[in-house]
Amino acid sequence: MTVSAGCAGFPGEDYSDMDLVRRTVGYTQPDTLEERLRITAQCASVAQQAKAYLLTTHVGIVPEDKSDPVWSLVVEAAQRAADDCAEKGLLLGLETGQETAEVMLDYIEAVGRDNLRINFDPANMILYGTGDPIPALKALKDFVVHVHCKDGLYPTGRGQLGTEVALGQGEVGIARYLEALKEIGYEGPLMIEREAGNDRIGDIRRGRDLLLEHRKRLWNE
Repeated sequence: MTVSAGCAGFPGEDYSDMDLVRRTVGYTQPDTLEERLRITAQCASVAQQAKAYLLTTHVGIVPEDKSDPVWSLVVEAAQRAADDCAEKGLLLGLETGQETAEVMLDYIEAVGRDNLRINFDPANMILYGTGDPIPALKALKDFVVHVHCKDGLYPTGRGQLGTEVALGQGEVGIARYLEALKEIGYEGPLMIEREAGNDRIGDIRRGRDLLLEHRKRLWNE
């Protein structure tokens, strides 16, 4: 088994709806920032020991308005986390989905760290209703070093999140996703992420078979 990445998650995070995501996820709250940066550093140490090249995390919903106090908070947090990762020989990967590609590009520029990269999750863009993942992938291609293969359905109500489903059963379009990855020259791992359902291991196995089938068609493997 090869470990490609670690992931930093935090106590108290709640993904039940958009309001809870905004209030509990990532580095958006001053009263939890220092604790979460300490946890991030601990996770980076574990990733380093596992010989991974990347630590991923959700920084929280990055605001579009740069005058929002949360903007400066998440910029500083990413700078500190990226600096710690750099000392450990790791990249820091921002997981996509909670903001548009345009906001993410502005955010990366503001953080200004050479080891800041993207862990691209196409389903998250659908679950959060932030746009079609394929154009977003192409816009962010210069920073993508790790990807999730996950699927989902768009939200059906205001303030709600979409529904995660097994790979191939949602609105990502796994064939076009892999075609886009090939188009941008991505050569990293295809990580199957399954965070819901009653048969996750079975879903992962079926997802693996689906990916192998499409990869054989696209890459003649």
